[in-house]
Amino acid sequence: MRNDILGNFHENASNLATYPNRWVAFWLLWGLVLRLTIGAILPAGYDETYYYLYVHYLNLSYFDHPLLVAFTTGFGTWITGFVNPFTIRLGSILLYCGTLYFLYLTGKRIFCERSGLMTLVLATLIPFFTVGFGVLTLPDSPLMFFWSLSLYIASTEFFRSDVYLPSWRILWLSITIGLACLGKYHGFLLGLGLVLFCLFSAKHRRALWSKWTILGIPLFLLVISPLLIWNYQNDWVSFSFQSGRAVPDRGYSILDLLVTFLVSNAYLFPSLGFCLWWVSLRKLWQGFSHKISEQEGLVLGVGVPVFLGFTLMGGYRQILPSWHMPGFFTATLLLGHQVTVWQKLYPKKVRNWLWISGITILLLLTIALFHTSFGIFQKGGKYAIGGGFWDIKQDPSTELVDVVQMRRVFLQDQELQKLLSAADFIFCNNFFLAGQVGMALAPEVKQPITAFDQDIRGFAFWEDDRQWLGKNGLYITSQLFAEDLKKYDGYFAKLTFIKEIPLFRAGQISQTFLLYYAQNLLKTYPRPYGINAID
Repeated sequence: MRNDILGNFHENASNLATYPNRWVAFWLLWGLVLRLTIGAILPAGYDETYYYLYVHYLNLSYFDHPLLVAFTTGFGTWITGFVNPFTIRLGSILLYCGTLYFLYLTGKRIFCERSGLMTLVLATLIPFFTVGFGVLTLPDSPLMFFWSLSLYIASTEFFRSDVYLPSWRILWLSITIGLACLGKYHGFLLGLGLVLFCLFSAKHRRALWSKWTILGIPLFLLVISPLLIWNYQNDWVSFSFQSGRAVPDRGYSILDLLVTFLVSNAYLFPSLGFCLWWVSLRKLWQGFSHKISEQEGLVLGVGVPVFLGFTLMGGYRQILPSWHMPGFFTATLLLGHQVTVWQKLYPKKVRNWLWISGITILLLLTIALFHTSFGIFQKGGKYAIGGGFWDIKQDPSTELVDVVQMRRVFLQDQELQKLLSAADFIFCNNFFLAGQVGMALAPEVKQPITAFDQDIRGFAFWEDDRQWLGKNGLYITSQLFAEDLKKYDGYFAKLTFIKEIPLFRAGQISQTFLLYYAQNLLKTYPRPYGINAID
């Protein structure tokens, strides 16, 4: 029977070898269609609306992230002239095609054609990769494109022949790693991972002191110079902010570590996430006994420190899901190769595992997407299935604001138009709400939009709030933060409530915004950093 199984595998492998490009094209196209659909239907998220405002303040860098997210976010709005959730995501959606393709090429080069294809399949199926890297306009999108490209260049550099001699490809690596750093600060971890690989591989250690590396260091610094220049001009505030997020904010908790581990597997999808952990840790253990290939060592060096390090960090502070995902994305190369081994022995089980996982993921994504957008489980909603069972007031998905609907309300209400014309500036009580309001109004409204709060991120560097002393503002907040009005006592001569603006989903009020007219700014709201910061 074993011979029959192997015979079937070799027959399938032969078909793959005959038409490899068709399967690659199929998975790239299928993934693109899925991401376009999600991008068109899903309301804009907190971070996405905030990053849209980067487009209006193009600069060498920003308080919380480097500059490339401004270009991926702006791409769709620049070529279409429209501002909506789909257009701000278009750059990320298209860029992920390249990310997947370079990951496939890497798997193909360091292992085999089938391993590359299985890696492509897995990276297309895993929900966080598809949505977090391939749909949402986040710094992770340009990061992962150049991360994946760097992995491919590294595979062509380090595995060209049995005798390794450093080459000019290291210069290209210097450029792509630098560009990854301009996507997100995780790019520095990519460079560190490649250094770790060279340190632990005697054969490749010579790359660390080669002439190409010596030339590559200033080239890398040149690429990241926008990041360095902006931080130099602003007291290295980005590096302080990002490094401060690694500092413990409580004692170490094994329970929190377990929660972080389980949450990561939920985002990866359990049937795939646990396999990623198992394969990676198994290869890491074998690496201590020198029982792994050099190719596996490259993947481990780049991937494991990232996902293992951030997972361990989860024991002493809350981490965002995106922090450790680049490590899992890299480790997908190991799982893709392992799947080809399993296929030789258990082709039916592997096929069922992938089919069941894929269909379940697609079903869950569809349910989540349609509920978030149309309230299919919303009690009393006009699209509710079976009348619904979830009261809209307790539904956290309503916090994703329909910015297009908000824009329509402002543009069609004559009273609001007069208020906007009379106001010298618009402000909110936190940075993400200012991002939502900013995306809704920025295409049509020319007044500056800011936030009066202690955590205002990039807003602290975009406008000097001293210019508004003695001026009038329009305060926009959500009913969820109505109590924040008290923190502005003494900052304005008068704060007058104007009206409520309800937003609807499936015929019911999903969120209500409150508008106040703020007359005569008496003093600036204290800023912990940025322009006019507290000394």
